[in-house]
Amino acid sequence: MKAVRIHNHGGLDVLKYDSLDEPICNPNKIKIKIKAAALNHLDIWVRNGLPGIKIPLPLIMGSDGSGEVVEIGKDINKFNLGDKVVVQPGTFPDNCKFVKEKKENFSKYYGILGETENGIQSEYVTLSPKNIHLMSNHLSFEESASMQLVFMTSYQMLVKRAKLKENEFVLIYGATSGVGSAAIQIAKDMNAKVITTVGSKDKFNYAHDMGADYVLDHSKPYTSIIKDITNNNGVDVVFEHIGPITWNDSLRVLNKGGRLVTCGSTTGSKVSIDLRYLFSKQQEIIGSTMADIDSFNSVMNKINDKVYKPFVDKVFRFKDVRNAHQYLEDRKQYGKVILVP
Repeated sequence: MKAVRIHNHGGLDVLKYDSLDEPICNPNKIKIKIKAAALNHLDIWVRNGLPGIKIPLPLIMGSDGSGEVVEIGKDINKFNLGDKVVVQPGTFPDNCKFVKEKKENFSKYYGILGETENGIQSEYVTLSPKNIHLMSNHLSFEESASMQLVFMTSYQMLVKRAKLKENEFVLIYGATSGVGSAAIQIAKDMNAKVITTVGSKDKFNYAHDMGADYVLDHSKPYTSIIKDITNNNGVDVVFEHIGPITWNDSLRVLNKGGRLVTCGSTTGSKVSIDLRYLFSKQQEIIGSTMADIDSFNSVMNKINDKVYKPFVDKVFRFKDVRNAHQYLEDRKQYGKVILVP
């Protein structure tokens, strides 16, 4: 079979389209023929290398996707041959304290497919049943592959961590990014007031189509506009995933008692905080990584009910993965980039 792998960290040239033996389906696993796989910013971070995180090499890339069940281990009594399924990207043991408390993503043993172990950008994969969920009937393989990682991450951030409330103002950076597009839909379903940013005027319509109430061009000064929109109060929640480039503005526009929740560091990992403002305005800075299974199930229910909608921008072949990475790094996408075998 063919698979997208890295053997070391670096630029686009480390992405390889390798030939491998098909994985053997063990008694406690299910074998999936992959039909589509999503490309995430996580793929770029993994390719470049994550400081402080040991990534096993060589590594099959990719965290989420969709496919068909082609073989079922003899110890498994779930699913049927031919079932159309999506991948739940989080991995965890059953005997951890946090897992027993249904806080799977708090476990120190929590991992992500395509980061801490082989991922799913290959023609076939074998997975635990807890990493598989039936696909929504109304979606294509490409659409289904686009949704899990970004909606899980965004749901955990807004619902579980920041505890966004009805009629609160939320600032969501990067409307055309995967997590940005998902976060807008989640926030609007919660009846929040969404302010979002884009990098150019041609992306305004996309942001409004996702449901944003206010769309701002982040290439121009925007903090004073946010103050005007919020009657000089600032936003109640900032959905932060950019890092140093936006960090100071994020804190500047945060209301008293506001919550800044962050899941990423696209522009770097080092930021500064003026503690005087933090404690005097009684603000919270909250970290968030992936999601628990309860959040995953909630996301899948919303997808099945057609509340959360897919946003596939462009589809590349596995063999053209370098072009796909370049497309994402150049920030050309309007939504999700998908890979197919």
